[in-house]
Amino acid sequence: MARDPHRVAVVDIGSNSTRLLIADVEAGRVSEVERQSRVTRLGRGVDLSGQLSAEAIEAACEAIADYVEICRADRVGKIEAIATSAVRDASNGSAFVAELRERFDLSSRVLDGEEEARLTYLGATCEQSPSEPTLVVDIGGGSTELIVGTGEDIAFHASLQAGVVRHSERHIASDPPTTLELEALAADIRTLIESAVSNQPGATARVGIAVAGTPTSLASIEIGLEPYDPKQVHGHTLALTSIQRLLSQLASAPLAKRVEIVGLHPDRAPNIVAGVVILVEAMRAFGLDQIQVSEHDILYGTAIAAASALDCG
Repeated sequence: MARDPHRVAVVDIGSNSTRLLIADVEAGRVSEVERQSRVTRLGRGVDLSGQLSAEAIEAACEAIADYVEICRADRVGKIEAIATSAVRDASNGSAFVAELRERFDLSSRVLDGEEEARLTYLGATCEQSPSEPTLVVDIGGGSTELIVGTGEDIAFHASLQAGVVRHSERHIASDPPTTLELEALAADIRTLIESAVSNQPGATARVGIAVAGTPTSLASIEIGLEPYDPKQVHGHTLALTSIQRLLSQLASAPLAKRVEIVGLHPDRAPNIVAGVVILVEAMRAFGLDQIQVSEHDILYGTAIAAASALDCG
């Protein structure tokens, strides 16, 4: 079966989720063909052990095996595999990349923080180029990207060692979390953000865009979606007061009750509290009282960049 030169696939091997986007990309416009996400928690234990666990590697590989088969069936012209915080930080990250090459003939790029920021910003702003300084917040499993830009120009970016898996493991031992645990978590995040933005002239924004599983889950909960509908989530505006109210609801519920909350995928329930704390602290640091949720993230940015490289080639 012939491959479609305009059809690209992105496999995003993150610390919490392993995701797939297959899209037709022309003139910078992304038309989704297929999109899937599985919570594989590749970053579990990395903050403590410094290594990817065998169990986590196998969970990610199971998802990737399925994604590669889907790509073949969909006549994908190019598969772009990217790995972020967990693989970047783990001492056996290069061995994992080599395993992907051997098992799936898949060349994976381990992104540094600067490239991750560039591709995230490209994806989040591909529909409409920002006319004023805009903060893009991407809360991952092991790292959080903060990017401020106007138009195509990035004025500031920081890759924080803060993520839903990393900080759940670091601070939350109780079910539900105690007030002291939540306060310590928030203080840790606040310190990381303050250290990153302090004395940085470009680190100011008037509006914000939030991508990845934490804000999309919050939008889904607020709307009351069952099942999840990305079309309703994309473009939804979350007020800081509403996010804080949802944080109280999520943090006060034990996991057995949290998994039953309408709009929240059960796989995201274990780490959602840490993600919401990160989002709240990021919005406070930049003085934002609301933020727009976007389904267009690093998957879109990577797809656009991969299609552009194909065209140039």
